[in-house]
Amino acid sequence: MKLTQQDMARLFDIDPRTLRNWRKDKPYLYEIIIKGFAFEEAVKKAQQNADELKALEEQFKAKK
Repeated sequence: MKLTQQDMARLFDIDPRTLRNWRKDKPYLYEIIIKGFAFEEAVKKAQQNADELKALEEQFKAKK
């Protein structure tokens, strides 16, 4: 699920305008924040894939 700037700001307990200002005035900080959220999303997807593979493995074992 892709977060909006408002969602991200809420998670940091800051005003969304602060996040927009960081994007303009502190691009390196903003980039770190965005990459952090992207990393978290990638980890969640990887975990979901691992869970699906484990379920498939269990199905194949059960059919033997």
